[in-house]
Amino acid sequence: MSLTLTDITLTYPDGTDRLTALDRVNLHVPGGTIAAVTGPSGSGKSSLLAVAATLIRPDSGTAVLETNSGTIDLATLSRRAAATARRTAMGIVFQQPNLVPALTALEQLEVTAHLGGRGLFRSGADRRRTRSHATELLDAVGLADQSGKRPAQLSGGQRQRVNIARALMNDPALLVVDEPTSALDSERGAAIIDLITTIAHDHRAATILVTHDPTHLHRMDAVYRMVDGHLAPLEVPAMTS
Repeated sequence: MSLTLTDITLTYPDGTDRLTALDRVNLHVPGGTIAAVTGPSGSGKSSLLAVAATLIRPDSGTAVLETNSGTIDLATLSRRAAATARRTAMGIVFQQPNLVPALTALEQLEVTAHLGGRGLFRSGADRRRTRSHATELLDAVGLADQSGKRPAQLSGGQRQRVNIARALMNDPALLVVDEPTSALDSERGAAIIDLITTIAHDHRAATILVTHDPTHLHRMDAVYRMVDGHLAPLEVPAMTS
């Protein structure tokens, strides 16, 4: 599994002209690795995530996702095909968890499996397998004892952990993570980064993580800086004890 972006260009209307958000961006993320993208606000980071997650189609370039089921050029998908790809081949972790208030932590994951269209609710055995998988993921993020709680009963860090577990429910080839620590204090933020690095490596997902926080960049497999739509590798000094 891997993601390869080649010469991705994206522009937006700007009066009578067009504003370039992504300028011939190239990026390769092998499965099981995390590519962190940093840079100032307005530099194009969110646009990069939107293209990778098929939320926006670029003006030109290719975005090739290698999955266990085959190869997908994300840049050419129709709206319907893009929605299917997001449900079945991707996990998206937003800044805010956006959990369904009425559902328990376990139910958040079960609904995601259902939306993934894998027919996991056709029989009692299917439902049991789905519930078992959801329980395993909640255990992996340290929430096995919180599975019956609704979002209002969980802390901010716990809700973000449910968010991460939900993103993994359909075994995605691509994990897209947007500022996962922005609403957390430093201790909880560090715990979330620990979790994401472990999950991405264990599940072999190609992971793009956008962050403003330089504290955790040394934990990433590769780091890039985005400035004015241009993406370039960034050397990060190793942490010393």
